Amino acid sequence: MRSRDGQRTWRIGELAAELGMNPRTLRYYEAIGLIPPPRRTSSGYRLYGSAERERLRFICKARAIGLSLSEIREILRLRDAGREPCEHVIAMLDRKIADLDRQIRALERFRRELQALRRRAARRAHRHGAICGIIEHAA
Repeated sequence: MRSRDGQRTWRIGELAAELGMNPRTLRYYEAIGLIPPPRRTSSGYRLYGSAERERLRFICKARAIGLSLSEIREILRLRDAGREPCEHVIAMLDRKIADLDRQIRALERFRRELQALRRRAARRAHRHGAICGIIEHAA
């Protein structure tokens, strides 16, 4: 579809399909301010231009790398204010990597605990209990 000025526009369903999204998601992003309210046709249909399309593509990519909507909002606010957000993104990624490293260490500890429990269970120690002694006698 083309607007009056000849620019390509997309209705919500077209754009959502192109981006692999649900139209409700686009409406939600509009409601929470991630994308500006689009132009509307005289019959009320939303019309998205190239700028909204690129912004939504950015949001999809940011979600795919694990950024939350609030983190994406921060990045977009910086860009909308005319600031370069990449340094902010680098700091954000550093925090995410540190969090991930902590989670990995915690999961590795938990795995070792489960392996120790499994070894004790294999020796048939504490198998008897009201329901299952393996769990009831776990440390």
